[in-house]
Amino acid sequence: MFHLLSRRDLLKAGGVAVGSALGAGAVAREAKAKSVVFLWLAGGVTHHESFDPKPDAPPEVRGTLGTLQTTLPGVRFADVMPQMAQQTDKIALVRTFAAGTDDHFQAQARALSGRMVNLQQIDTEPNIGAVVSKLRGGRAGFPGYVAVPGTTRPGPPPKNMFVSGWLPKQYGPFLSGGKAKNEDFTAGVKEDVPEEEFARRAVLPGVGLDAARLTDRRALRERLDGALKHSERAAVSAEFRGAFDMLLSPSVRAAFDLTNEPHKVREKYGRTKIGTRCLLARRLVEAGAPFVMVDYGYDPEYGNLWDQHNAPGQNFPHVCEMAKRPYHLAGVDRAFAALLDDLAVRGRLNETLVVFLTDFGRTPKINKDGGRDHWGRSGSIFFAGGGVRGGQVIGATDKQGGDPVSPAHTPADTAATIYAALGIDAATVLTDREGREIGLLPVGAPIRGVL
Repeated sequence: MFHLLSRRDLLKAGGVAVGSALGAGAVAREAKAKSVVFLWLAGGVTHHESFDPKPDAPPEVRGTLGTLQTTLPGVRFADVMPQMAQQTDKIALVRTFAAGTDDHFQAQARALSGRMVNLQQIDTEPNIGAVVSKLRGGRAGFPGYVAVPGTTRPGPPPKNMFVSGWLPKQYGPFLSGGKAKNEDFTAGVKEDVPEEEFARRAVLPGVGLDAARLTDRRALRERLDGALKHSERAAVSAEFRGAFDMLLSPSVRAAFDLTNEPHKVREKYGRTKIGTRCLLARRLVEAGAPFVMVDYGYDPEYGNLWDQHNAPGQNFPHVCEMAKRPYHLAGVDRAFAALLDDLAVRGRLNETLVVFLTDFGRTPKINKDGGRDHWGRSGSIFFAGGGVRGGQVIGATDKQGGDPVSPAHTPADTAATIYAALGIDAATVLTDREGREIGLLPVGAPIRGVL
């Protein structure tokens, strides 16, 4: 397995990578965030139809959507984002996110890990959530990293990007959706279970397994594990212990049960997949989960939601019309705004870091089929809560939304920002499954002004 930089490599590169990070303040700091909600929209969300519209650009750039004023003077969002426009006091919007690649696999691996990987490393590096799980562990009966539902499989061919990489497997995510029902998202298979039931079943014991039988099974397994000495087998045993803890915890099971939420709250988030997943994320962090990913990208019912080339096989409407649909940006607007407002009202936002991230932006020019293509040079993301200075926009793109006119920020920088909010020292050294030492982040520094 190939790693980006060993500890020895880091020391050699100290004047460049580590030195620049420390110079930008990427050192251990007081943690403001106790939990993380990672809003992961895989596929490449269009920034033109969301957080960085260009109303004065030519029609082939600006599209057909209007814009609206946010709570920040002079800052406008596309008109399908009215509720997020009222939440801008809570967010630090970064309009100069640059993946540095137009390849989905590579961009997603970079965003999920914070490591500037090449195409041979797309599943070898641990997700940020896996690193946080390793360093902080589980809490309140939850594993350190939960993905809701964790069934997105980019492709073709379909590939699982939610991995522990070179960390032991026990630090990989608990996937609330279990095994993807249909890994080939292009097949258009309908979901046969409502999203609410889908979430509740994540922590239900199998048929015939009550608490007493689960306890007996755990005791038997622990006796067997006592004789294991090989590290990989020990990691597997830790995975089982975590599963038993979740299945036996009434509070964990209750957190996954959305039937306890009032009708008014359900409507606030929207009775959509993204609305349900954001509400579940709020419930999980409120119950004690330390790191929750909301996964919404490649869907067996809707297809590849954000990768809107509008090639004939996609059967999508024009990108500006697609944005109005409740399962697209209009629904994301409602769900994200509800999450931020709900966390604030319940007194949880200050201790919960909320991060929205995607692969990359989309091309400034709408293509001949009414879609936008991959654009790794610029895009929009945001941070909120957990020590974030809300009410600001960081960076700007040119008049067509194509290139940054201020410093660009990489996936490594977003990862460094997350770690800094959690108080994780940039100089931390991790150990892989073979006992080798690897630096937390070879490159990257917290984005100036966010925290």
